Amino acid sequence: MDHRDLLADAARRPLDSARQALAGIDIETLNRVPAPGHSTIAWLIWHAARQQDVQVAELADSQDVWRAAGWVDRFALERPADAMGFGDGPAEIAAVRVTDPDLLTGYLAAVVDRVVEYAAGLTAHDLDDIVDRRWDPPVTRGVRLISTIDDAVAHVGQAQYLRGLLADWSIGY
Repeated sequence: MDHRDLLADAARRPLDSARQALAGIDIETLNRVPAPGHSTIAWLIWHAARQQDVQVAELADSQDVWRAAGWVDRFALERPADAMGFGDGPAEIAAVRVTDPDLLTGYLAAVVDRVVEYAAGLTAHDLDDIVDRRWDPPVTRGVRLISTIDDAVAHVGQAQYLRGLLADWSIGY
Protein backbone atom coordinates (compact mmCIF):
# COMPACT_ATOMS: atom_id res chain seq x y z
CA MET A 1 0.00 0.00 0.00
CA ASP A 2 1.39 3.40 -0.89
CA HIS A 3 0.86 6.82 0.65
CA ARG A 4 -2.03 7.71 -1.67
CA ASP A 5 -4.02 4.65 -0.60
CA LEU A 6 -3.35 5.36 3.07
CA LEU A 7 -4.37 9.01 2.76
CA ALA A 8 -7.52 8.09 0.83
CA ASP A 9 -8.52 5.50 3.42
CA ALA A 10 -7.92 7.91 6.31
CA ALA A 11 -9.77 10.76 4.56
CA ARG A 12 -12.90 8.60 4.02
CA ARG A 13 -13.24 7.50 7.66
CA PRO A 14 -14.82 10.70 9.01
CA LEU A 15 -17.50 10.48 6.31
CA ASP A 16 -18.43 6.93 7.28
CA SER A 17 -18.64 7.98 10.93
CA ALA A 18 -20.66 11.11 10.13
CA ARG A 19 -23.19 9.03 8.21
CA GLN A 20 -23.61 6.82 11.29
CA ALA A 21 -23.99 9.82 13.59
CA LEU A 22 -26.59 11.45 11.36
CA ALA A 23 -28.64 8.37 10.47
CA GLY A 24 -32.25 9.01 11.42
CA ILE A 25 -31.42 12.13 13.45
CA ASP A 26 -34.18 14.67 14.06
CA ILE A 27 -33.59 18.37 13.40
CA GLU A 28 -33.93 19.31 17.07
CA THR A 29 -31.17 16.90 18.13
CA LEU A 30 -29.00 17.96 15.19
CA ASN A 31 -29.08 21.60 16.30
CA ARG A 32 -29.37 21.26 20.08
CA VAL A 33 -26.75 22.96 22.24
CA PRO A 34 -26.11 20.47 25.08
CA ALA A 35 -25.07 23.26 27.48
CA PRO A 36 -24.25 26.94 27.10
CA GLY A 37 -21.01 27.48 25.20
CA HIS A 38 -20.92 24.00 23.66
CA SER A 39 -21.13 22.86 20.04
CA THR A 40 -24.05 21.29 18.23
CA ILE A 41 -23.83 18.14 16.12
CA ALA A 42 -24.52 20.28 13.05
CA TRP A 43 -21.66 22.64 13.87
CA LEU A 44 -19.23 19.78 14.63
CA ILE A 45 -19.80 18.04 11.32
CA TRP A 46 -19.91 21.31 9.35
CA HIS A 47 -16.61 22.37 10.92
CA ALA A 48 -15.05 18.93 10.31
CA ALA A 49 -15.71 19.43 6.59
CA ARG A 50 -15.11 23.16 6.43
CA GLN A 51 -11.67 23.23 8.08
CA GLN A 52 -10.47 20.45 5.82
CA ASP A 53 -11.94 22.10 2.75
CA VAL A 54 -10.18 25.41 3.43
CA GLN A 55 -6.83 23.88 4.28
CA VAL A 56 -6.71 21.46 1.35
CA ALA A 57 -7.79 24.23 -1.04
CA GLU A 58 -4.85 26.25 0.24
CA LEU A 59 -2.49 23.30 -0.30
CA ALA A 60 -3.85 22.77 -3.81
CA ASP A 61 -3.85 26.50 -4.57
CA SER A 62 -7.49 26.24 -5.59
CA GLN A 63 -10.90 27.49 -4.50
CA ASP A 64 -12.61 25.61 -1.68
CA VAL A 65 -15.46 23.23 -2.48
CA TRP A 66 -17.72 25.35 -0.24
CA ARG A 67 -17.78 28.15 -2.78
CA ALA A 68 -16.75 26.40 -6.00
CA ALA A 69 -19.56 23.84 -5.82
CA GLY A 70 -22.20 26.14 -4.34
CA TRP A 71 -22.38 24.64 -0.85
CA VAL A 72 -22.26 28.11 0.67
CA ASP A 73 -25.59 28.88 -1.06
CA ARG A 74 -27.18 25.53 -0.20
CA PHE A 75 -26.40 25.97 3.48
CA ALA A 76 -27.40 29.67 3.47
CA LEU A 77 -25.83 30.22 6.88
CA GLU A 78 -25.79 33.60 8.52
CA ARG A 79 -22.00 33.49 8.49
CA PRO A 80 -19.31 34.99 6.26
CA ALA A 81 -18.55 32.77 3.27
CA ASP A 82 -14.96 32.32 4.44
CA ALA A 83 -15.90 31.21 7.98
CA MET A 84 -14.62 27.76 8.90
CA GLY A 85 -15.19 27.54 12.63
CA PHE A 86 -11.77 28.14 14.17
CA GLY A 87 -12.31 30.39 17.19
CA ASP A 88 -16.11 30.25 17.02
CA GLY A 89 -18.06 31.29 20.07
CA PRO A 90 -21.68 30.53 21.00
CA ALA A 91 -23.18 33.02 18.51
CA GLU A 92 -21.19 31.64 15.58
CA ILE A 93 -21.97 28.06 16.56
CA ALA A 94 -25.69 28.88 16.78
CA ALA A 95 -25.52 30.39 13.27
CA VAL A 96 -24.74 26.94 11.87
CA ARG A 97 -28.33 25.73 11.92
CA VAL A 98 -29.04 22.90 9.50
CA THR A 99 -32.50 21.56 8.65
CA ASP A 100 -31.39 18.65 6.47
CA PRO A 101 -28.71 16.23 7.73
CA ASP A 102 -28.11 15.14 4.12
CA LEU A 103 -26.69 18.61 3.48
CA LEU A 104 -23.94 17.91 6.02
CA THR A 105 -23.10 14.47 4.62
CA GLY A 106 -23.23 15.81 1.08
CA TYR A 107 -20.78 18.60 1.82
CA LEU A 108 -18.47 16.34 3.80
CA ALA A 109 -18.56 13.78 0.95
CA ALA A 110 -17.65 16.49 -1.57
CA VAL A 111 -14.74 17.58 0.61
CA VAL A 112 -13.55 14.00 1.08
CA ASP A 113 -13.69 13.47 -2.69
CA ARG A 114 -11.54 16.59 -3.12
CA VAL A 115 -9.03 15.43 -0.51
CA VAL A 116 -8.76 11.98 -2.11
CA GLU A 117 -8.37 13.52 -5.57
CA TYR A 118 -5.70 15.90 -4.31
CA ALA A 119 -3.77 13.18 -2.46
CA ALA A 120 -3.88 10.91 -5.53
CA GLY A 121 -1.79 13.43 -7.44
CA LEU A 122 0.96 13.71 -4.83
CA THR A 123 4.29 11.95 -4.95
CA ALA A 124 6.05 10.81 -1.79
CA HIS A 125 8.46 13.69 -2.34
CA ASP A 126 5.55 16.19 -2.47
CA LEU A 127 4.59 15.19 1.06
CA ASP A 128 7.93 16.54 2.32
CA ASP A 129 7.37 20.06 0.88
CA ILE A 130 7.35 22.73 3.58
CA VAL A 131 3.97 24.50 3.43
CA ASP A 132 3.99 26.52 6.65
CA ARG A 133 7.07 28.03 8.28
CA ARG A 134 5.14 29.65 11.14
CA TRP A 135 5.69 26.52 13.24
CA ASP A 136 8.80 24.92 14.70
CA PRO A 137 9.43 22.55 13.10
CA PRO A 138 7.94 23.84 9.85
CA VAL A 139 4.85 22.00 8.64
CA THR A 140 5.12 19.71 5.62
CA ARG A 141 2.38 19.00 3.10
CA GLY A 142 2.01 15.48 4.49
CA VAL A 143 1.74 16.67 8.08
CA ARG A 144 -0.86 19.28 7.09
CA LEU A 145 -2.94 16.64 5.30
CA ILE A 146 -2.83 14.33 8.32
CA SER A 147 -3.69 17.28 10.56
CA THR A 148 -6.84 18.07 8.56
CA ILE A 149 -7.89 14.42 8.61
CA ASP A 150 -7.20 14.17 12.34
CA ASP A 151 -9.27 17.29 13.02
CA ALA A 152 -12.17 15.86 11.00
CA VAL A 153 -11.95 12.54 12.86
CA ALA A 154 -11.95 14.33 16.23
CA HIS A 155 -14.96 16.53 15.45
CA VAL A 156 -17.04 13.74 13.94
CA GLY A 157 -16.19 11.60 16.97
CA GLN A 158 -17.44 14.41 19.19
CA ALA A 159 -20.64 14.54 17.12
CA GLN A 160 -21.14 10.79 17.62
CA TYR A 161 -20.64 11.12 21.35
CA LEU A 162 -23.00 14.11 21.52
CA ARG A 163 -25.63 12.21 19.56
CA GLY A 164 -25.48 9.47 22.17
CA LEU A 165 -25.86 11.96 24.99
CA LEU A 166 -28.72 13.88 23.42
CA ALA A 167 -30.69 11.05 21.91
CA ASP A 168 -29.81 8.06 24.09
CA TRP A 169 -28.48 6.46 20.93
CA SER A 170 -25.61 4.14 20.18
CA ILE A 171 -23.99 3.08 16.93
CA GLY A 172 -23.98 -0.52 18.02
CA TYR A 173 -20.31 -1.27 18.51
